[in-house]
Amino acid sequence: MIMGMMVAIGPMTIDMYLPSLPALQAHFGVDAGAAQLTLSAYFLGLAIGQIGYGPVADRFGRRAPLLFGLCLYTLASLLCALAPDILSLSLLRFIQAIGGCAGMIVTRAMLRDRFEQQEMARILSAMVLVMGVAPILAPLAGGQILVWFGWQAIFLALAVFGVLSCVAAYTGLPETLTQRGRPIVAREVMHNYARLLAHRRFMGYALSGGIASAGMFAYISGSAFVFIEVFHITPQRFGLFFGANAFGLIVVSQLNSRLLLRFRAERVLRAALMCFAGSGVVLVATAATGFGGLWGVALPLFVCISSLGCSFPNATAAAMAPFGDRAGLASALMGTLQFSVAAIAGAAVGQLHDGTAMPMAVVIAACGLTALILLRVLVGSPSVAP
Repeated sequence: MIMGMMVAIGPMTIDMYLPSLPALQAHFGVDAGAAQLTLSAYFLGLAIGQIGYGPVADRFGRRAPLLFGLCLYTLASLLCALAPDILSLSLLRFIQAIGGCAGMIVTRAMLRDRFEQQEMARILSAMVLVMGVAPILAPLAGGQILVWFGWQAIFLALAVFGVLSCVAAYTGLPETLTQRGRPIVAREVMHNYARLLAHRRFMGYALSGGIASAGMFAYISGSAFVFIEVFHITPQRFGLFFGANAFGLIVVSQLNSRLLLRFRAERVLRAALMCFAGSGVVLVATAATGFGGLWGVALPLFVCISSLGCSFPNATAAAMAPFGDRAGLASALMGTLQFSVAAIAGAAVGQLHDGTAMPMAVVIAACGLTALILLRVLVGSPSVAP
């Protein structure tokens, strides 16, 4: 439960303020692309921050980096509420992400300390049940806070969540690293990262899972505009649509736990990516033709996001399985790859903005197809998977 809370910091921080994007745009007098820059800055912070936490978590243990990151996250959340302009808010969102990403890194490393691949994938699926509550409740809460108190209050609420996370981690998470690593030497750290980058199977699973997740962040970047501005959904009702997709993600993640009792994680991952890519192509078709209107876009999106309930846990477990002695490094590099692509995907949705659902649809479909191709090229057919 506590680990799920740590990982939920990411979706909570992103999703709670999504309904406020049009309000931010109006408050600061900027266009939609500039408002979405605050999302891209957060993704970029997640990508860069994780690189530093990896070797630190392997050297000094899991708890200390986690607590430091949570404190930084809380402070940055408070300052976001005081941001005088959109550039300051984007910078503070970047710092907020530097702190918040500690939860993602450390929890994956803790799980690798305790479990092997199949069991780790099942535990990650169970954690989705906890962290998946955030995308359901956060937009609903964010919409209500926006209506009653304004967008600044959303960041104050995130600061409170940061304090609660600090207390939960300090009191409830024991140290799982039984043997501290060697002293941190920059050249050795870079060499270890280079070895991971050259590891074909690691990169296959890390990139395929990361790029598929980037499709979800393209959805996050563009969904507020598409539902609120294109289809004229109120911010409160937008939370219902967003929550429905998160509910689908939770249900499929629990189905994944059942599937892993019969099938290897690699096979389930491949099937999930095929589903994601196929529904992404359908999404492009409906967005381009207008077929089905709101539901023509909403239903393929539901399938895309739900399928990630199988891709995220299985790609993570398969990528990290060979690296028990370098779990922090592997977790950090995997997260950095994921959110680097997420930052690109989110920025692409903003730059391609044309007043329709097409930019979001095209980026999501491209992520799904690319993830499937990379898994096939770098890992091979499921028949040779261990």
